[in-house]
Amino acid sequence: MVAVKVDPVVERLAFWGIPISFGVMGLKMLAWWVTGSVALLSDGLESTVNVVAAFIAYFVIRYAQRPADQDHQFGHYKAEYLSAVVEGVLIVVAALLIIQEAWGALFEPRLPDAPVLGLAINGLAGVINAGWATILIRTGKSHRSPALAADGHHIMSDVVTSAGVFIGLILAVWTGYAILDPLLAIVVAVNILWQGYKVISNSLGGLMDRALEPDEEAAVREAITTHSEGALGVHDLKSRRAGAAAFIDFHLVVTAGMSVGEAHHICDRLEDAIKAIIPGATLAIHVEPEGERPHGQKVEIEGTVK
Repeated sequence: MVAVKVDPVVERLAFWGIPISFGVMGLKMLAWWVTGSVALLSDGLESTVNVVAAFIAYFVIRYAQRPADQDHQFGHYKAEYLSAVVEGVLIVVAALLIIQEAWGALFEPRLPDAPVLGLAINGLAGVINAGWATILIRTGKSHRSPALAADGHHIMSDVVTSAGVFIGLILAVWTGYAILDPLLAIVVAVNILWQGYKVISNSLGGLMDRALEPDEEAAVREAITTHSEGALGVHDLKSRRAGAAAFIDFHLVVTAGMSVGEAHHICDRLEDAIKAIIPGATLAIHVEPEGERPHGQKVEIEGTVK
């Protein structure tokens, strides 16, 4: 079974996302209460989704890092993709709620009350979100956590929302055109819909056993070419990514007279080289003598004969 190490950095960040999301939501709803702006309300509604998403991300990330067991012998990694899909759906729901609120305000637009105070409060929430989203996205990518990265991208879309609301309300107050408030909310909702689509699309790719990224596969091929001394070549190289884990398998062609011990030594060398560049990788190498290769089948990775 696949061994799993709990990543304390990912789990800690997922936990702190809960109180931070509550704090940001509180600030945004306060800004709406002060001003009565439908655009600020739309911003606050998206933050309520952030709170739900933070809870989901934390518990799913903890579950995904559980050790492999008899029923899940390759680990629980894919649970993170499920979390990311749910978060994407929540983003879409938030966008639809915003459109609903903005549509009603289109017919009775009004300028916000106390705009300076409201924008100052909302601006503070946006700055907090921007810093937090940057941390989550970077850590999610470096630690191969789809749920953490999805949470970061969701919050970054919230930052875009806040920036748009900030600029739009300034224009509305400056020009006196109150209708800019609900129009801005609708534009923000469309952007949020796009962000939700991207989160869902990327997560579904992981659930469908998407292969390693091209640069990762190129690095694997280079490692095989460099460290396969004694073998004749490799074919049928396949891979799939599951959160922090990567699964790679291929056929290693050796001479018919090579001993099991010699072939095993080559496999160990290849495993060490690949795991050095793809942390968390699990390899399955099928060793076959040269005569077993189907007639006419070419070796995929050239240059392995030393």
